[in-house]
Amino acid sequence: MRVAIVGGNGQIARLLHPLLLAQGHTPVALVRSEGQRPALEDLGAEVRLLDIESASPDDFDAAFADCSAVVFSAGGGPDGNLERKRTVDLEGSLKTVDAATRLGIRRLVQVSAIDVDEPVSPDAGEVWAAYVAAKRDSDAAVRASDLAWTIVRPGRLTDDAATGLVALGPDVARGEVTRADVAAVVAEVLDRPDTVGQQWNLVGGDLSVPEAIDAAATAAR
Repeated sequence: MRVAIVGGNGQIARLLHPLLLAQGHTPVALVRSEGQRPALEDLGAEVRLLDIESASPDDFDAAFADCSAVVFSAGGGPDGNLERKRTVDLEGSLKTVDAATRLGIRRLVQVSAIDVDEPVSPDAGEVWAAYVAAKRDSDAAVRASDLAWTIVRPGRLTDDAATGLVALGPDVARGEVTRADVAAVVAEVLDRPDTVGQQWNLVGGDLSVPEAIDAAATAAR
């Protein structure tokens, strides 16, 4: 497949590109800046420009052209910009769903965050509350779509090396997980029909990625 990756220069996406290549897919990194092209092409990705905050429906259609699957892995960044939690994490996802639907692209994998359906503590701060609300509402929109979706909700992300061992499921408790392991799970679920319609928390665990997905898919039947 040619796989459009929204947020194609993100930390998870950069780890995902080589994994998709190894599976025989073509990763299409959608990025805001031409300056990001050389490093991504060195990873084997095809690069197309798309600023999801300002892009029109036609821009999205052009960016998704000839793709048969989409990974939404964009984020508004760790800073305190409240507005970008809405324009990137929420509206970027909504635009992605709309474009995929228009173009007849059925497969969508969305990278979200663990426990965003839970109430936010009053002490968490307005930026965190905005982030959680954006992820919660974007996940709800994906679930309400007619796409063949999978939502992966990682716990606290780390930059440690891949462990290859994860825990995956709708009720998995909050914990840490490496970005490399998140990328491995996204790459694996993309090809698996038994993950369609599933929303799973993801943290470090004791099972290999395929085994964890097998267990979660079996439990969902």
